[in-house]
Amino acid sequence: MTTVARLVLGGVLIAAGALKIGNPSDSVLAVKAYQLLPEAVAVGAGHALPIVEIVVGALLVVGLLTRVAAVIAALLMLAFVFGIGWAWANGLRIDCGCFGGGGQLGAGQEPAYLVDILRDFGLALLGAWTVRFPPGRFALDGALGLGGDSADDDLENL
Repeated sequence: MTTVARLVLGGVLIAAGALKIGNPSDSVLAVKAYQLLPEAVAVGAGHALPIVEIVVGALLVVGLLTRVAAVIAALLMLAFVFGIGWAWANGLRIDCGCFGGGGQLGAGQEPAYLVDILRDFGLALLGAWTVRFPPGRFALDGALGLGGDSADDDLENL
């Protein structure tokens, strides 16, 4: 189960980061749209977020420093849940920018806050699962002796 959890969470993070990294100005625009951070911090976060997502996602997929990566991933997801909830509670009409794009919605577009929150909360739970249990099959942590992994551990977690 842990193998599936880290692969799903890592794959989603890699996809999200890859869709943003080619257009950092959209990522910055998406972060600014939440109106949560001061301008300079929002710009820095917008530029850094795709890189962090890709690095953390890659660590999860290969199973290297798995628990650290899972903690960061779960915290990212909880931050996204908070941000989307903030936007919803404050009546903002924005695209979450989760997979590129972002910013104000156009005329006739409606936000999908509930779906976004449920998805990100589910991903946070996968991160918590990955932190709690051994990294599972095919993890480099086990091969390098960094985190104790074996197929037996993974089978016990089913």
